[in-house]
Amino acid sequence: MTLNLTFCGADVLVPDAGIVRADLAISNGVVADGPVGRRVDLTGYVVLPGIVDLHGDGFERHLAPRRGAMKQMDEGVLSAEAELAANGITTAVLAQFYSWEGGLRGPDFAAQVFRAIAAVREQVVTDLIPQLRFETHLLDDYAALPARVAEWGVPYVVFNDHLPHDRLAEGRKPPRLTGQALKAGRSPEAHFELLQTLHARTSEVPAALDALCDRLAGLGVRMGSHDDALAGTRQIWRARGVHIAEFPETLEAAEAAKAAGDSVILGSPNVVRGGSHKGNASAVDLIAMGYCDALASDYHYPSPRRAALMLADAGVLDLASAWALISEGPARVLGLEDRGRLEAGRRADLVILDANTRRVAATLSGGRVSHMAGEIAGRFLG
Repeated sequence: MTLNLTFCGADVLVPDAGIVRADLAISNGVVADGPVGRRVDLTGYVVLPGIVDLHGDGFERHLAPRRGAMKQMDEGVLSAEAELAANGITTAVLAQFYSWEGGLRGPDFAAQVFRAIAAVREQVVTDLIPQLRFETHLLDDYAALPARVAEWGVPYVVFNDHLPHDRLAEGRKPPRLTGQALKAGRSPEAHFELLQTLHARTSEVPAALDALCDRLAGLGVRMGSHDDALAGTRQIWRARGVHIAEFPETLEAAEAAKAAGDSVILGSPNVVRGGSHKGNASAVDLIAMGYCDALASDYHYPSPRRAALMLADAGVLDLASAWALISEGPARVLGLEDRGRLEAGRRADLVILDANTRRVAATLSGGRVSHMAGEIAGRFLG
C-alpha cells in the first residue's frame, strides 16, 4: 500500500537547498507538490533520498549461508531485501557472478538467482535489478550469452577477468587452488587444467569481446568494466560501448574514464575502511579529486550510508554532495531519472535517519514502507 502523508518537523535534504527544516509530502508513490493526507511529526529525524546501490553482492550470504545453494532460493532473495531495506537502500543492483569459479559463482547458480529475483519481484518493496558479472575468458559461453541475458531480464552486464594470468603463464598453481576447486565441485587437478586452458586462449578474447559487446548493446544492455588499472584499458572498453568503470584500481584509470565522460563507480567499504583492502587507489582521494560519480555497497550493505556521512563529517564534501554519491549519482548512471532527489513527481524513495544516532529508522520505496524500527513506528501510526 502506498502512503498519502505529509511529514513535518524533520530536517529534509531539499534539492539545491541542502538540509533544511521543511515539510515533505508523498502521494500515490511519488513526492507531492503540496500537503496531502495526514501529517506525521518527524521532529528529531532527517529525511534523505533513498539509497540507490548500483553494485552489491552482499546478498550471497542469504542465498547460500553454507556451502551449496538453498533449496528455497526465493526465501533467500526476500531475506536479502530485508537487509537492503534496513540499510536505507531503495533500489539495489544484485551483482551475480557468471564465472569459471563455479559453485555460487557458476553459470547454473546465476540462472537460479536471476529466476528467483524475477519470481519475487512483485512481492518485494525494494526495486531489485539483476546484474551479470561475466568472466571474459569463458569464450565457449559467448554465443549463447545475449539470449540468456534477455531471458533472465538482465539490463546490466559487467566484465571481469579474475584469472591469475601471471602465475598461469609461469605454469605455477595459484594460491587457494584447492579450496576454490572444492567450491566448484572439481578436483584441484581438473580446476588447474581449466584455468590453464582458459589462459591459453587469451589472444582470442579481445575480438570475441568486440562482437559480444556489440550484440549486448543492440539489446539495450548497460555495460561496465571492472577493476581497470590502465588508461589504455579504459579506452579499449569505451570503444566497445562500455561506459561504466567499476572500482578502477588506479588514479590513471579513474582519470581517463572521467576525462572521456564515462561513469566511475567506487566502493563504499573503501571509504569506510580508509583505503582499499587490496592496496588500490583510495576512494576518498579519488572523490576529493572529483573522480567519482557514485558509491556502491560492493560487499557490505551498511557502507553506503556510513560512507556518505563520513565524507561529510571529514569535510571532503558537504552532506548534499556526499549523499548524492549514493542516491542521485547512481540513479543517473543507471538511467533512472525518476529517483535520487526529493522533488515533486519523482518516486517517493526515501530513508529516514534518527538525527542523534544517524541509524536508519525507516525506509520507503515508491511510497511503500520496506523497513521501520523503534519509536518512529508510533509516529506513523499516530
